[in-house]
Amino acid sequence: MTDVSELDQRQSVDVREEQLDALLDRLTSEAEPIDFDGLRAQRTDEGYALSTPELGGDEVDGSELDERRDGFSAAEFRGVAREDAVAPYVTNWYYWEVVVGSSGRHRRAFLRHAEAAGDRSVPERYDALRSGMETGWGQVVLTATLGEAGERRYEIRHADDVGVDLDDLDARDDPLEARAIATYDERGRYRPLKSAPSLVSGWVFPDLDGRDAVETLDVLYPASVANWDLEREGDLDVTHWRETAERQTGIYDVVEDLPPEAVDWTAEACCVDSQCLKRREWEYDGERELDADGGTGAFPCREPCSLVVAAARKWTKLEDEETRTYEFDLTPSEKEQVEAIIDAVADGRVEEIREADVYEGANRYRTRFLRAKRFDEAGNLSGTPTHPDDHGSGDSDPDDH
Repeated sequence: MTDVSELDQRQSVDVREEQLDALLDRLTSEAEPIDFDGLRAQRTDEGYALSTPELGGDEVDGSELDERRDGFSAAEFRGVAREDAVAPYVTNWYYWEVVVGSSGRHRRAFLRHAEAAGDRSVPERYDALRSGMETGWGQVVLTATLGEAGERRYEIRHADDVGVDLDDLDARDDPLEARAIATYDERGRYRPLKSAPSLVSGWVFPDLDGRDAVETLDVLYPASVANWDLEREGDLDVTHWRETAERQTGIYDVVEDLPPEAVDWTAEACCVDSQCLKRREWEYDGERELDADGGTGAFPCREPCSLVVAAARKWTKLEDEETRTYEFDLTPSEKEQVEAIIDAVADGRVEEIREADVYEGANRYRTRFLRAKRFDEAGNLSGTPTHPDDHGSGDSDPDDH
């Protein structure tokens, strides 16, 4: 039972008439007692019974409810339901059972997760919601707050903008406006992978209801909420690489020939946190796991995406090539520089390297110096042709043009 001094310190919650009407209608129309988040109520032969952890009583059948909590008339029930010890539970019940309802189970599960409903009591949640409860989701942060009469409101903004004044951000109110936000990166380039860590900042959805909040997240990260909830319930349908590859047709049917070790390299190239914010749950097949890190994202990736399949098509063709031995003239520093260039490109750090930092291997001027020194007029490293037997005119892949 909550200490009386704690109740005195908590802010009161207003209960609206329509909330009380809905609660009484529920008790009148259905014989099943209400037992939700600490609120216990039912209609008995003597009237109405009501209990919360603050009031005491663990049952709603009358056996553990004293006279003050049982045998209420409808008017008395309304009065007790407005008391500070009860009002949060009544308004909480109304929000979840009437406003949110049960028609969108994934939405409901996520919104309850956003206020830690499974771990905190209603008064604890109300206290936390008054200050705002944050949930990270990809590159965005959803903040749940408490509105009037127990209503919840939600704000969504980029994680980089946490703490930025609302007046300094571009305010939006329609979930569909998230489409434009998710389409291009900060350099105006199209984002084919919506879960890539390249979402632009500078915007905010400051005041959403639960339905619009989840819809906004689903526009930014399609199917993420549903897949998160399905995984939580143990119902996520995972399709592994082998099954995905076998069902490809047309120009993509070649990916079935990609060897298992190359699938591992594919996952390492595409499916880590630096490239995709989903957490990879698919493996090579149901028996063979991949060695590549699957990431730590809040929501799962249930199957290889179209970008991975398209990349795998190219790599399947590249893996068909026979290994050749080439001889290049490089100093030790130049060898390390080639490795630094590959790392910088692979990690997407090229734009971060300052022009004046010539000590960085992938520095633009240093790379141009290496090219001027080691490339011949035909663009061959150290003058070594790629296809020496046919004087540089080897097989051509139409995808390269």
